[in-house]
Amino acid sequence: MLIGELARASDVTIRALRYYEQEGLLRPERGPNGYRRYDEGAVTRVRNIQLLLSNGFTAQDVRGFLPCLEDGEVLLGAACPPSVEAMSRKIADLEERIAELSATRDRLVEALTGDTTPQPGTVTRHPAYTHG
Repeated sequence: MLIGELARASDVTIRALRYYEQEGLLRPERGPNGYRRYDEGAVTRVRNIQLLLSNGFTAQDVRGFLPCLEDGEVLLGAACPPSVEAMSRKIADLEERIAELSATRDRLVEALTGDTTPQPGTVTRHPAYTHG
């Protein structure tokens, strides 16, 4: 299929497909006329690239997933061995961000209520800032 067909089939822009190619995430064949030609598996690859990018992975991170990009939705299946490092980094980043957000929440609760008791590991809303 040609680049326009892949763009329509995977619901992305042609510009995005060219970017994925530039980043080494997508490798089309070139016809004698220089047109990009993609195999049928490219739709799954592009959807997986989109899924990974939308979940905060960088194009560099996605390179670690390349061996697994044709096996269904990569984030919903078992970890692909080459992707483990990128996933581990993402988990560490998320845990750091959760800790920062929890500390911010605790400071805000204290400011609202004067309650200095930390709210460790909770995701429920404090009564001081829930709307009933």
